[in-house]
This record gives sequence, structure tokens and C-alpha cells, in this order.
Amino acid sequence: MNVEVRPATKAEQMYCYTQSDQIMGQTGCIGHLRADMGDSGDQFFHDWTSHCERLLTPEFDDEFNQLINQLREDGGFLKSRAAVSTYCYRQIDSAIDLSSQDFAFRADTKDYSYLLRLNPQKGMYTVYCYCYQREFLDHHLKQAEKGIRFITSNYTELFRIPDGGKIRILREDGTHIDKVCRYIDDYHVEVGSGWDSLFHICQFAEQMERCHNTVLPLDTMENSTRNTRSRPKDRGDAR
Repeated sequence: MNVEVRPATKAEQMYCYTQSDQIMGQTGCIGHLRADMGDSGDQFFHDWTSHCERLLTPEFDDEFNQLINQLREDGGFLKSRAAVSTYCYRQIDSAIDLSSQDFAFRADTKDYSYLLRLNPQKGMYTVYCYCYQREFLDHHLKQAEKGIRFITSNYTELFRIPDGGKIRILREDGTHIDKVCRYIDDYHVEVGSGWDSLFHICQFAEQMERCHNTVLPLDTMENSTRNTRSRPKDRGDAR
């Protein structure tokens, strides 16, 4: 196979991990492989987790096996733990978090994209490879570049944060909670994680106003509106 592997962008790095069912569905996530290289550092104990059975076609299966086998051959960076370490540290810009020694790469073919998370530390899983339908992943990444809108209940935009950015919810009693947010589409957002994390952006605004909460951006985008306090028509500032 003639496939180019490059460091993943910051936006792509998020897709080296298991996402919510909603996001995995929109990005065309087929499943992921997990592998460690054993005590010797040159073994390959692996398992597979499916995320969408209907996308697990014979064509994908053939291509994926061919890709992994190629990367495991002599000269391939998955040949051994030492090869993984050399490959990662020669491309330090691929680091997700140096404190955990996680590195992210992307490989594309005509129809599929592979997001690899590598960790050369002994005792850790060395390889995670998340497999996507390329068209679906690229479309979602492009849409997510617009950022996540936060609005009042009458649709006045307050600010935007990047996909994967954080907000702070200030409660009326003076306490606060920070939440990571994920882009779903222009009108839907995941706030935190769990079964109750998916919101229409107006639904979230209404809930914050009912609770007298104030929502502030901890990560902002360029040209984002700075009016971060919601102003319902029939009462004072939400807190």
C-alpha cells in the first residue's frame, strides 16, 4: 500500500479516542484496534472493538489488515516498541501530551482514514487505531471548525468556543463547574459526558436561565462575541 502517515492536527487528535455514539456515528467510525507489544517489545497482542457493524465491510477489512501488516513489516514503525519510540520522538509535534507520552498520527486512503494514538512506554497499550470513513470524518471536521455557539434563549449569540473547548458554569450560590464541550452540528452540542449531555443550543440556554446560571468561555475563538451574560427579557441577569 502507498499510504502517507503524518502527525495529526490538534482537531484530529480528539478522534484518536472513543467518542460518544453521536459523534462516532457522524464521523463514520467503524471501530478501533488496540495492541500492546508484550514484555519483549516486539510482539503484537491486539483486539478489535466495532462501533458500527454495517460499515465493517470486506473491502475495509482487507485494506485495514493490509495496512497493519505493512506497518508491522521490517522498517515499519509498528515493528517494535523501540521503532514506535524512535518514530514518535523524531516527530515531536505529534505529541498529544508529553507527560503521558501519547502521540497522534493520521493515515488516509481513498475511502478510509486511520487515526493512530501511539505510546512507547512499556506497560501501556502501544497502539490505538481508530478507523473512519474518510468522507464522513472530513465533513465533520470541516463543520466543527465553525466552533460551538452559545446563545440566549432568544438566539442572541454570546460567544463561541472551539470543538473540545471548555465552559465554566457559575451557579447562583457562587459555586462553579467546568465542562468540556463537543460540536455536534450548528444547533446541537455535547456539554460534558453522560446520557444527559446532548443539548439543542436553545434548550441549554433556557436551562441555564431557569437555574440563574452564568456561562463563561474558558476557551475562545477569534471574533467571538464577548457578551457572556445571558439577559432574559422578563427578569434580571442569569447567574
